[in-house]
Amino acid sequence: MATINFGGVDETVVMRKEFSLAKARKVLKKEVVAVLGYGVQGPAQSLNMRDNGINVIIGQSKKFPKDWERAVKDGWVPGKTLFEIEEAAERATIIQMLVADGAIKAVWPLVAPKLTAGKALYFSHGFGLVYNDLTGVKAPKDVDVLLVAPKGSGTSVRRNFLNGVGINSSYAVAQDATGRAEERCQAIGIAIGSGYLFPTTFEHEVTSDLVGERGVLMGALAGIMEAQYDVLRKNGHSPSEAFNETVEELTQSLIRLVDENGMDWMFANCSATAQRGALDWKPKFKKATLPVFKDLYQAVKTKKEAARVMKTCSKPDYKEQLKKELDAMGGSEMWRAGKACRALRPHDKVHAGAATAAGVRGRAAN
Repeated sequence: MATINFGGVDETVVMRKEFSLAKARKVLKKEVVAVLGYGVQGPAQSLNMRDNGINVIIGQSKKFPKDWERAVKDGWVPGKTLFEIEEAAERATIIQMLVADGAIKAVWPLVAPKLTAGKALYFSHGFGLVYNDLTGVKAPKDVDVLLVAPKGSGTSVRRNFLNGVGINSSYAVAQDATGRAEERCQAIGIAIGSGYLFPTTFEHEVTSDLVGERGVLMGALAGIMEAQYDVLRKNGHSPSEAFNETVEELTQSLIRLVDENGMDWMFANCSATAQRGALDWKPKFKKATLPVFKDLYQAVKTKKEAARVMKTCSKPDYKEQLKKELDAMGGSEMWRAGKACRALRPHDKVHAGAATAAGVRGRAAN
């Protein structure tokens, strides 16, 4: 482990150069890892582990043919590496519960009898274990209970892996029955392609995750974008101009500068006009949104958000209702404008790189 200073606070993290892939393979040499659920995280983590030489099988119900067929298309073989959930759990020594949070309550009775002594129960989200009064998850005392939570979507976990980089993950051990739980947990974290691993608890992970998704990562970001777009449009700006100033410049230029060196560096590499305005308005946006974030945190801590997830996502018509909500978003003028805007981006790498560089220079010079 390495001690890294994060903004003045020392934290211990697990780096790939210290816990190598070769070490992870050695730790997991005799393990059979069953990934249950081939929806969001399942494909990415299982394919990354398979590519890294780990013995992986998939547990996926045929009742969801889309996910089953996707697994087959990805090279998992029915009867050899692809099974129904119960059989995969039976065959495994490490059971990865990567089904959707709303489905855990229905899946858990199939998995629980297969958790015999010495096995490990693995999650990529603290939801199932922390909210066990809602999900029914009760881990036996003679199994390890592990968490590795990549800080990105399954799509990004796989894409980054294929590009030779990793997404950072948090990890936690809730129960060490074998004396090997920490080692098993870290080995899986490296095997799925994590950039580095930082310690957390199941409780902290699920709280920060639910707040983040509803806040800056998705909910707040989408809401703020819609608000700015609407104001620009109502004041006579074209859809193309409103979308470019709201989304395109953020995703194709500025956020990349933040990624490279931080928000202060991005501010320093923009025009004086942009700098001054951003610095003046930043505290106003913080003051306006801080009460919302406080309310959000309390809603998560008091389990209101978890209860809503379980109640809503378990409804028989949930997927149909979800499709309506997503279709409404995608069908809005803003995101229809976005589709047209994306189609106009240069598609060859040389011109795309030149366009990005030009965009950065243009913003810095204005």
